[in-house]
Amino acid sequence: MRSRDALGRPLPPGTAGVAPLELPAALPPPAALAAAQHLLDTGLPFQAHEVLEAAWKSAGDDDRALWRALTQLAVGLTQLARGNVPGGLTVLARAAEGLTPYADGHLHGVDAAGLVRWCEHTARAALDGRLAITDSTATDLSRPGGNGAPADDPSSATVALRPPRLVR
Repeated sequence: MRSRDALGRPLPPGTAGVAPLELPAALPPPAALAAAQHLLDTGLPFQAHEVLEAAWKSAGDDDRALWRALTQLAVGLTQLARGNVPGGLTVLARAAEGLTPYADGHLHGVDAAGLVRWCEHTARAALDGRLAITDSTATDLSRPGGNGAPADDPSSATVALRPPRLVR
């Protein structure tokens, strides 16, 4: 298997990269969410997507769409961290659309309403040119942020790319 960097990009043969995840094929929902949150908080959204994707693929009919939307959120965050703003925004829009039906409840403790707000806020900041995406994005991603908009004036403030809180 070809090694990858922290954002999941393939590295040249023989180059050391981020160790692949060694998790059971399917974690119970609380463990999957905790693992994904830890990976997001430590600047590893690509690996978080892998955890969430495994949960999606093993989920029952009742919550499969929720796990798919969470996976898309992690993919969108990965694309933004890679500097692919158009691709990241497209996937975040899909994530928000998929999370919207869950916004009235808290299936598995997921803060779907807050995650939809986070997707919308992040998209607005990116479209307005206020989203700070740098080579040190992994450092930026390691500082957890909330799911709502910042208290300061959102029309002029630069917004650092930070991970959302998956559960309340």
